[in-house]
Amino acid sequence: MVNSVRSRKGNGNTKISSEEEKMIAFTSDHRHFSLIRTLHMADFITLLNGLCGVMSIFSSLRYCLDENDKSKLYLAIGFTPFGLFFDFMDGKVARLRKKSSLMGQELDSLADLVSFGVAPAACAFCVGFRTPVDNAILIYFVLCGLSRLARFNVTVANLPKDSSGKSKYFEGTPIPTTLSLVFTMAYWVHKDWIMNDLPYGVVGQGTFYEFHPIILLFFLSGCAMISKSLHIPKI
Repeated sequence: MVNSVRSRKGNGNTKISSEEEKMIAFTSDHRHFSLIRTLHMADFITLLNGLCGVMSIFSSLRYCLDENDKSKLYLAIGFTPFGLFFDFMDGKVARLRKKSSLMGQELDSLADLVSFGVAPAACAFCVGFRTPVDNAILIYFVLCGLSRLARFNVTVANLPKDSSGKSKYFEGTPIPTTLSLVFTMAYWVHKDWIMNDLPYGVVGQGTFYEFHPIILLFFLSGCAMISKSLHIPKI
């Protein structure tokens, strides 16, 4: 492995890789606020992505408390594109500054899960996907996003690389593609196609199996995220 310890020829010294040096410094730092000290500018931008996701969820909760105020629902939807902006900028800043922390990739995945997994599911609940079957599919959608991000963290080092060292493709659709569902819901809200007026109505109304057929968009999105055979070229 690239980050393994290599012995120098001719003596008993060992050469420690830069990643191992970072890990030793990270685990041996016991100063106050040592975690904050280890973060770089790119990491703080990643946290802004997570902040957008949290604010979207809070706005969804506020809408559920007062469903006559659609501005809160618009806010819930509106925060997610800003999350995408910060998700794009953190990597750009890390490359420009040539600095990244050990936690950068983990922070990025966790922030993406909040902004592009949990937040869209909360918005979906707000617009009317509230039956037990609807909720089960939304849970499946979020767990697919979680699994997809975990797989990416494990396999990214082994994916084929181009000349610049970047992965040539994604396995499964990247989780930010769920913004297409958010924009779709924004259109429904604009048309006032929410709650009892969701597109394609409801099946099995009044039974335990009641659900909205349009919720299958979230099911398909989840399936696409965890697909291994679906390769999305990386731009």
